[in-house]
Amino acid sequence: MYVTWLKRKQLIMLFSFLFPCSVFFAQQASLPSFYDDLPAPQLAEQIISAMTDEELLAQTFMFGWAGQKPTDILTGWVKNKGLGSIKIFGWNTHDSIELAQSIYHLQETAKKCRFSIPLFVATDQEGGWIRHVKGLTSETPGNLALGASGIPQDAYYAGFYIGREIATLGIHINFAPAVDLLTNKNSSIIGPRAFGDDPKSAGILGAAFMRGSRDAGVLTTAKHFPGHGDTSIDSHGRLPEILISEEVFFNRELLPFQMLIDSGVPAIMSGHLSFPNALKSNIPATFSRYLLSDILQKKMGFTGLIITDDMMMHGAIRYAGNIEKAVQLALEAGNDIIESSTTPREQDAFWKHNLQYMGKNPAFKERVKNAAYKILLAKLNYFKSGKSAPIFPDIASIPQKLPDPESEQYFLSIAAHAVTIVRNKNIPLPQKSLQNVLLAGRYQDFLKVGKKRIPLAETSNLSDSLSYKVRNADTVIFCLADSYSQQKLIELLRFFPHKNYVIISVLSPVPLLELPAIQSAVAVYSYSRYSFAAAFAALLGDFIPKGKKPIKQ
Repeated sequence: MYVTWLKRKQLIMLFSFLFPCSVFFAQQASLPSFYDDLPAPQLAEQIISAMTDEELLAQTFMFGWAGQKPTDILTGWVKNKGLGSIKIFGWNTHDSIELAQSIYHLQETAKKCRFSIPLFVATDQEGGWIRHVKGLTSETPGNLALGASGIPQDAYYAGFYIGREIATLGIHINFAPAVDLLTNKNSSIIGPRAFGDDPKSAGILGAAFMRGSRDAGVLTTAKHFPGHGDTSIDSHGRLPEILISEEVFFNRELLPFQMLIDSGVPAIMSGHLSFPNALKSNIPATFSRYLLSDILQKKMGFTGLIITDDMMMHGAIRYAGNIEKAVQLALEAGNDIIESSTTPREQDAFWKHNLQYMGKNPAFKERVKNAAYKILLAKLNYFKSGKSAPIFPDIASIPQKLPDPESEQYFLSIAAHAVTIVRNKNIPLPQKSLQNVLLAGRYQDFLKVGKKRIPLAETSNLSDSLSYKVRNADTVIFCLADSYSQQKLIELLRFFPHKNYVIISVLSPVPLLELPAIQSAVAVYSYSRYSFAAAFAALLGDFIPKGKKPIKQ
């Protein structure tokens, strides 16, 4: 009898080593389950104490995948390692039904693992420019439009309806709001993602967005700590050095983050950013224990989850030297969740180096264990709150819920509140100027909405005989969005200076501010159809725009 029991125990130990997340072990009554009826801290402690090193480390990883459907490699991470979280990117979301099915499948796999711990599912659905979950979801006005309206209730409803849409798909964490400040007007990575350049306004609107999202059942993430706005460099390509003073750093960059911390934001994303003057160090924020521990946690009082920006960005890897070292440094600095836009293989150094390092370095193992505990406690508190997005999305209901049937009036009102008259000559447009109109712009929604409001207008997408069409028009209503359209407009002004130009500026208003010759212009800060509808309504006198420029000229 004893020999039989001993052999069984040896087999169990061998099976645990080879398949730590198998159905077999989910059936072992002695193991705690995520669904046990115990206080969250007690249950989290029990599960963490029963975890292997592999399970502890895997709980700190958040992986994305290529294509619409999850790869076998990603499913293997969930099944065999107990992966903690997944990240939804834009390339996963063309088909909303298929996306929900993919999430459902991965959650089913996770539930069959040893402790039945659900995955955290995250995405970037900031609104406006950044909308990773596409498919059936709404295209919304975005943060800079909210900054122009300056109405916290608008920010609340943006967070609420964006949250309600992604919750329908089984997404629990939104990497929003971005509370970076648009202080560098040439920023190619922040731009209209910011609420503007005022830190107090960003904090107020960000906190309102956060409350709306939470009421919709979705957790928010303030980013990119400690602030990505005062640089024109994109950390996807290389590490930005932001040369602001210590005083500006603490009193300007950190203020909106502090306001969100005081409002209870559950997660903060660390950025691949360097502040050599303010922090007297070139260490990127992602890897700075001083910044994440001493400043963010001890000084600012943040107790929630710290999540890295994508570790596959060159701004992180080039500093660390390789990806495995970057992961190690990020965990040691105090990050709890390591985000990767790709799915590494189990034999990759990303995994093997850090698992081996746990065995050699007790302090590192304790840091990983602490991070896994924080993640598990957050999951228990969230999923058992009765106010969370579903673990398993209701796939049959998606066609009725997306886009959210109640959201349209709110997004349209947000867009209308944001419309800003930048140059006021002939606004609203006199009736006589609408007799011979050309609508010129790259966005199909601009042309469609404009044509609906001015049925006799000609249209141009900026590439089809633009000069010929301008020559024959009296009034040109031009959509100014970026450097390409700005250059096209400059050419038109040079060759046809006497036409009546009316500009609808979308995204950042900086290209418009650099063209003082334009006398009739409104800014709407977004290329959503709601923003175009609001712009044409303002031009035609349906309402008086009251938006304010959210950046200093």
